[in-house]
Amino acid sequence: MGQSGKVTTPLLFPVDPEQFLEMVRAIVKEELEKYGGQQLPAGETVNGLTYKPLYKMDEVCRMFNISTTTIYDWISKGRLKPKKVRSRVYFLWKDLQELMKGDEIEV
Repeated sequence: MGQSGKVTTPLLFPVDPEQFLEMVRAIVKEELEKYGGQQLPAGETVNGLTYKPLYKMDEVCRMFNISTTTIYDWISKGRLKPKKVRSRVYFLWKDLQELMKGDEIEV
């Protein structure tokens, strides 16, 4: 306890909390500017589909009405790039958009 009887919390980094928040805001702003507003806001629909940043394997199967075997085939041919998060496989919305833009989706 401090001298006034209050419990003091030790600082884990030698920066004033307000200064730290300003640093975080600057980093977030910089990262958002890199993308130039390319992402759609959550919940907006495009081509009848609700936008989400990541899609699971079963969601992609339902979206294209295909099997997981077809997805693995697309991955092996380089048509779709999986993103692993821990033990799960996801696909980026922008990659699915590129796949939909193709002349014809090969199933």
